[in-house]
Amino acid sequence: TLFRSDKAKDELKVETAEVEASQGENDAAREDRLNQLIESGCTDIIAVGYMYAKAVGGAAKENSDIQFAIIDDASEDSAGENVAQLTFAEEQGSYLVGAAAALKSKSNKVGFIGGVDVPLINKFQAGFEAGAKAVNPDIEVSTKYLAEDGSGFADPAKGQTAAEGMYDNGADVVYHAAGGSGSGVFKAAKAAKKMAIGVDSDQALTAEEDVRDVILTSMVKNVDVAVFDHIKAVTEGDMQSGNVIFDLKAGGVDYSTTGGKVDDIKDKLDGYKQEIVDGKVTVPTK
Repeated sequence: TLFRSDKAKDELKVETAEVEASQGENDAAREDRLNQLIESGCTDIIAVGYMYAKAVGGAAKENSDIQFAIIDDASEDSAGENVAQLTFAEEQGSYLVGAAAALKSKSNKVGFIGGVDVPLINKFQAGFEAGAKAVNPDIEVSTKYLAEDGSGFADPAKGQTAAEGMYDNGADVVYHAAGGSGSGVFKAAKAAKKMAIGVDSDQALTAEEDVRDVILTSMVKNVDVAVFDHIKAVTEGDMQSGNVIFDLKAGGVDYSTTGGKVDDIKDKLDGYKQEIVDGKVTVPTK
């Protein structure tokens, strides 16, 4: 998948193309897709998601004159002299929404639902737990992963069932890092008259309208910031490689305030945020 950046297109005057990948493609099909983009004239290719790691690694070795970037992966599989690995300090943003969950919880029970049990999603869980326990060391955090493959990010029914179980057991706030499965978490929160926390984008703006009012906040990943910074560097002649981390300080992650449900605790959350930015708090990643 090539990530489209309208800002880059407008401000940097670059030509962009976008290709949508199919769910369940194998590595060979993904690499073929990258090679098709190269054949069409693309000189900077940005793949979205850790599942593209092997495909990017393979295509980069075969095309040393092409700049590649991959979002959400810093593994050896995608590493190369012409590969920029654009990652985010999801644990830092998750720490803040974990703190929000604990500050708002009346039952002292909260939950985390991940799409797949992999290091990337473990960062969300670790940060969330640390943030919740920074507020209340005795808080109970339930955890559930939905699948062993990418289907965990596209199964709203599983997300709903997992969240229902947590709400039934007393949790009153559930945070998901489960992609499309999160819509089921929001439905469960609505039915239980409890709260949920969104991920990646400000989901109080993007979720189905009838569930937006249950979204306490969202852990926002500003992928557009990473993509624009990368494209700008490349247009200025700076071939990038290695892991480039977008953290709280760089504006790569944050928490959202849409809906006003964290207005009363915003000062506290911003205090936690400043502690992380200043290096006084180091958030775990697993």
